[in-house]
Amino acid sequence: MNFSWNEKQIEIKENVIEFCQTTLIENIFQLEQQEEFNIEGWKKCGEWGIMGLLISQEYGGKELDTLTTIYALEGLGYGCKDNGLLFSIAAHTWACELPILTFGTPEQKLKYLPKLAKGELIGGHAVTEPEAGSDVYSLQTTAQRKGDKYLLNGRKMFVTNGAIANLILVFATLDPERGKRGITCFLVEKDFPGFIVKKKMSKMGLRTAQMSELFLDNCEVPAANLLGKEGAGMAVFSHSIEWERGFILASAIGTMERLLEQCIQYAKHRQQFQQPIGKFQLVASKLVDMKMRLETARSLLYKFGWLKQTGKSAFMEAAMAKLYISESWVQSCLDAIQIHGGYGYLTELGLERELRDALGSRLYSGTSEIQYQIIAQFMGL
Repeated sequence: MNFSWNEKQIEIKENVIEFCQTTLIENIFQLEQQEEFNIEGWKKCGEWGIMGLLISQEYGGKELDTLTTIYALEGLGYGCKDNGLLFSIAAHTWACELPILTFGTPEQKLKYLPKLAKGELIGGHAVTEPEAGSDVYSLQTTAQRKGDKYLLNGRKMFVTNGAIANLILVFATLDPERGKRGITCFLVEKDFPGFIVKKKMSKMGLRTAQMSELFLDNCEVPAANLLGKEGAGMAVFSHSIEWERGFILASAIGTMERLLEQCIQYAKHRQQFQQPIGKFQLVASKLVDMKMRLETARSLLYKFGWLKQTGKSAFMEAAMAKLYISESWVQSCLDAIQIHGGYGYLTELGLERELRDALGSRLYSGTSEIQYQIIAQFMGL
């Protein structure tokens, strides 16, 4: 594995950072307070091509390889402080675009991917239900074939982009008695009859990302919008969740790097007892810990990216990357607040917001406890 970046890759990342720092300058404090989606930021990212990094040029994307894509997303996290927007982009990319790119028919790809890649359509992914969270395959949403369409009935929870999405991947079962083998995936447009956005969900962090509860009341889905085959939903979900777990926190690496640089600068200039606080061993140790977490998390991310780029299965590595990056992000945010002392506790610096945003990463795409269980199983335990 060679993770040295060439000039072109470095240029792409630097261009992403410059784009963020010069273009994505909305008032994050106001957006978060009002729990408002950063639609202008979304449009600008779409115009730049952020949503199309991994998508084939045939469908309007930039067609970057996997490692270059995550390196660019690392730059996105470094340059953009709106973690809610970054989370929405990640859900759109890994849980909607990639399954269509992998399992979609030529007609489905041509219909949806060009607009998804440009951010003209907002994508989402609905699998979680009130009684089907970590035990995702116990979902109760049903699908029944009626002529040239399916009727979907059920309730979905915690749907990222649910309130604003134009297209949602919905998982339902054709027959609960068939268990996993009955699960099927559908491409559901927001204007389909029976598709209801029931409630926007307010959150502790990632407040600019729009999360909703959805109802499907005899929702009419054309048979042409079946993604994959009947009963193949488990394959679609397993494929997408591997990529999602491995890469959904790529931008968090950039965020952690930005926080570390901010803390180093503060520790160099903040004076106490006639010397910079960075000269005190306990403060310096926190900075070293932040650096160690960053580099270890980055290595796990890059290894997973390399495995996927070479066409290998990497379920355990995805779980390891998701677990370590999420836990490291939270701890580094706590250290950043501690290093800044009372100033870090104020909303003005935004560090408390970074912590609230980071905490969600321990829950979505499978909780940390689930990642531990997955890793243990691959270890034969």
